[in-house]
Amino acid sequence: SCDASQLCNCSSMGLDFIPLGLTAKITVLNLAHNRIKRIQSQDLQQAVNLRALLLQSNEISSIDEDSFQSLAKLELLDLSNNSLAHLSPLWFGHLFSLQHLHLQGNSYRDLGQSSLFSSLRNLSSLHLGNPRFSVIRQGNFEGIELLHKLWIDGSNLSQYEQGSLKSIKEINHMIINIRSINVFSEIVRDLLHSVTWLEVRRIAFSIAAEMQVLRVMSSSFAKKISFRQTLLTDATVPEIASILEDMPKLVELELVDCRLLGTGQWKMQIQAKQSQTLQVFTIEKLSIEEFYLFTDLQAVEGLLSLFRRVTVQNTKVFLVPCRISQHLRSLEYLDLSANLLGDLSLEHSACQGGWPSLQTLNLSQNSLSDLEITSKSLSHLGNLIVLDISQNNFGEIPDVCEWPESLKYLNLSSTQLPKVTSCIPRRLEVLDVSANKLKEFGLQLPFLKELYLTRNQLKTLPGAAPIPNLVALSVRRNKLNSFSKEEFESFRRMELLDASDNNFICSCEFLSFIHREAGIAQVLVGWPDKYVCDSPLAVRGAQVGAVHLSLMECHRSLVVSLICVLVFLVILLLVAIGYKYHVVWYLRMTWAWLQAKRKPKRAPPKDVCYDAFVSYSENDSDWVENTMVRELEQACPPFRLCLHKRDFVPGKWIVDNIIDSIEKSHKTLFVLSEHFVQSEWCKYELDFSHFRLFDENNDAAILILLEPIQSKAIPKRFCKLRKIMNTKTYLEWPLEEEQQQMFWFNLKIALRS
Repeated sequence: SCDASQLCNCSSMGLDFIPLGLTAKITVLNLAHNRIKRIQSQDLQQAVNLRALLLQSNEISSIDEDSFQSLAKLELLDLSNNSLAHLSPLWFGHLFSLQHLHLQGNSYRDLGQSSLFSSLRNLSSLHLGNPRFSVIRQGNFEGIELLHKLWIDGSNLSQYEQGSLKSIKEINHMIINIRSINVFSEIVRDLLHSVTWLEVRRIAFSIAAEMQVLRVMSSSFAKKISFRQTLLTDATVPEIASILEDMPKLVELELVDCRLLGTGQWKMQIQAKQSQTLQVFTIEKLSIEEFYLFTDLQAVEGLLSLFRRVTVQNTKVFLVPCRISQHLRSLEYLDLSANLLGDLSLEHSACQGGWPSLQTLNLSQNSLSDLEITSKSLSHLGNLIVLDISQNNFGEIPDVCEWPESLKYLNLSSTQLPKVTSCIPRRLEVLDVSANKLKEFGLQLPFLKELYLTRNQLKTLPGAAPIPNLVALSVRRNKLNSFSKEEFESFRRMELLDASDNNFICSCEFLSFIHREAGIAQVLVGWPDKYVCDSPLAVRGAQVGAVHLSLMECHRSLVVSLICVLVFLVILLLVAIGYKYHVVWYLRMTWAWLQAKRKPKRAPPKDVCYDAFVSYSENDSDWVENTMVRELEQACPPFRLCLHKRDFVPGKWIVDNIIDSIEKSHKTLFVLSEHFVQSEWCKYELDFSHFRLFDENNDAAILILLEPIQSKAIPKRFCKLRKIMNTKTYLEWPLEEEQQQMFWFNLKIALRS
């Protein structure tokens, strides 16, 4: 399971213990998703150079105290999602190089009475907690002074001793999953000066009175606050905003996958007071059940002038009120992607005086449909440089549009455009019209440096003369099949040409021409995505050395023809073999066998027309037809027997005859002899009858032993017969005439039963 770099992947292998024979060569050992229950002292003793040990998602409940003693070079230890009820500081005593420790998802309730991590001087990230985790005590984190990330799953944390986290002087990113606002308040009190980015998950801010205990948060020096999967209400939003605006160093506020109960009817005015630092505001997937009743947000207008970057993604925004846009005077970046903005609502949102400093605007994945209205709505944005309106359904493009003079980057990908016109602004430096329906590109764009035409229907390269400053061109996944010398000559100044995933006809002459004539730094052509000539050409952007062209590369049609001929010959050979060895018959036999197994075990009574179906070998036909049939069919009353020679339907497949005859008979008579067990047809009859008769544990099968047969002498393929003879009584044909009368009497009794 180990590769050349001694990374050993033994995950999801059903292991119950750590494999034996681990050596000092191993650097990474992945044992995740197994069934390991215990780690013993000797398991990892020889793996002295181990850097990463992944043991997550096992069933570990016990670890010997010196199990990790030899792992002084270990940097990553993942024990998450196991069954550890207690944690011991002795496990980590010799892990002097450990940087990342994952202990979440176990069953411990606390971290013990002392510090588990006092010897981990290089620890950078620590993940701990679980649904049962309820207590954090003073001293639990002694010895840790600096953490890049601390993640605590404290969804049921009910007791926190003040000062427990105060020993950590600096935490770059603190993630806490918590429900209790009181416990959260106590934790924040200890983190006022140590946390740079505080991320809170799964907490509910639903009652305004509870917000007072969070007032301590206004003294925090955190620069970024994130709320994930958090519940907010109209009553608590103003309280939270009031707390956050007092934070002296807060720069960024983030709400991700949160839920707001209300319509923005906030009862107090929110105004910027002391804080002049908040610049970045992000909302992603905010759920507002009655979003269509949401107000115009006049209550927060006082805060808006501070923002420089605002992201509101996937939140069902259908309108930004003009007053709000006008208050966003410092806004430089606005992302409104994956919302419900239409042409008319955009015209209102981007009103005169709105977004005066905006440089980057993302309106992708909205409901825009008229490019002329969209361009006109944004034309007054004098500082706009980057505009992304991709994944809207424009469908058509007008001949003339009105754009901001400052626009340099325009993304029109996936907008259903059938062509490009002079609507595209001439001063662009980057244009993306990928994933449209373009069949040609002939615009004159003298300042354009990058052009993306991926996933269109182009058959030729765009002309180079109208775009003389182009340095990068992507025409991947089009319908190009060749380059002309003139096309290469015109693009000599380019640094990158990506033309992979096209319909190029591979030829040695074409490749030689590209290698000899092209002056482009990188050319990606791809036949298919891997055949190119010597440097300076490249495949997928990676420079390559000399490539020796194979027969397939230069004579593809010939090779394909040869392959087709070989495939035809192989099919012909298989047909001949199948004909000789009756493969079709065996397939039909298998199908019939499967159908028989699925059929009902009993036929309707009206369809049963025989007393017994007789299964026998052709070599025993003299006794069956001249002795047994005469005796039974001339009895009083006579028995109706089904014989294959006499009663099978002519022209019907023999297997279907066997199945139908067994189903239409009350009993099945097996005349057993040495010849019977050598007959393939007798075996089939036995098999088919087994599904209907023997599985019911009744007496519908009657065995007549015509001559003595030892069960051990029966071939193994007659496994059902061996089983029947060991479990059912059978009638034995006597050679003495005086005993034959008793034989016929017993047989008739059995047939009538």
